[in-house]
Amino acid sequence: MKAAPPAVTAGREVNLAIKDISHNLGRFLLTCLGLSLLLGIVLAMVGIYRGLIEESLGLVRAAGGQVWVVEGGTRGPFAEASRLPGDTRIAIAAQWGVAAAGGVSYQNVEAQHRGQTKRLLVVGAQIARPGEARLVDEGRPIIRSRYEAIADRSGGLMLGEQIKLGRDTFTVVGLTSNLVASGGDPVIFITLRDAQKLQFDLTPAASRRESVRSPGTAGTTDTVNAILVRLMPGVDAKRFAQDIARWKHVAALTQEDQETVLARSVIDRARRQIGLFTTLLLTVSTVIIGLIIYTMTIDKKKAIATLKLIGAPDRRIVGLIVEQALAMGIISFVAGAALINAGQGYFPRRVVLELTDAAMLFGVVLVACLIASALGVRTALRIDPASALAG
Repeated sequence: MKAAPPAVTAGREVNLAIKDISHNLGRFLLTCLGLSLLLGIVLAMVGIYRGLIEESLGLVRAAGGQVWVVEGGTRGPFAEASRLPGDTRIAIAAQWGVAAAGGVSYQNVEAQHRGQTKRLLVVGAQIARPGEARLVDEGRPIIRSRYEAIADRSGGLMLGEQIKLGRDTFTVVGLTSNLVASGGDPVIFITLRDAQKLQFDLTPAASRRESVRSPGTAGTTDTVNAILVRLMPGVDAKRFAQDIARWKHVAALTQEDQETVLARSVIDRARRQIGLFTTLLLTVSTVIIGLIIYTMTIDKKKAIATLKLIGAPDRRIVGLIVEQALAMGIISFVAGAALINAGQGYFPRRVVLELTDAAMLFGVVLVACLIASALGVRTALRIDPASALAG
């Protein structure tokens, strides 16, 4: 008798796996549902990490500077405290190759709005200079020196609304999108003058107390956290930063250096923690697939023994188990990905799902399925054909 062509044999193997799945369809689908939730969480955690990077770097990139001048010995306002005299901007702006320079300040505040407490990152920037809100989706930029603000949509503020920051009330004249702090706090832009007043303006009682404690002293409020520099075309940012860093009281970082500080230092712990949980969830998924495949193999122990008794090759039995594991992983991954895509907008933090991340995770899931099927394959190959004749 002639052997069946490879294509026909492969077709029979696929049909055998499908028939076995259809025989236990309810349990198979319930298992896929549970796995889809696990794999969906894994994909969501990868998306949360990507979103964390996008959120952290979004504010830095939106500032529009090529060089960040900060306090000497520090790595910028996002990694540690940095304070500079405001008139340092004039000295920086006078350097050759500078197209524009602007002082900026960053401070976290809590404000009451619509009966709720909102935590915001207040960015103080000078009008028409680096650091101001450049990408206004709705409304207009700040054009008045006092009491105007541009808010991010994530803060829930509407165009034309008023919000009280400190002892002053600001009117929202513009809205931006996807500009939040590394901790997730929505960003609100005001002028540098207003930000300095917000930072140093004490309540009357506190002001009287300070005047009694330190009579005759009045510290300057003209301080900034960084000075953003926009260079002329053709000027090398790294070379300019090196020249500025020779000054004794300042340090300078290029835009690339500032992004590296954020990605590797500020959110490094979050990256490692998310990576740990992702690994744990993938391990749990692999164990679950392995246990389910092992249970399904034990349930059809007599059927496998019968196949061996009638002369079915081992590769058909191995193919049956491996195909079931792969089908379980593929169906679960697709369902989990669809679930996370559908609920992407309901997460409190931004979730960025990239095709490359999904493809890599899909490959990891396939490898996990192959590893998980090893226990079932080992069990199936050890089944004695004679057990098919046992009562």
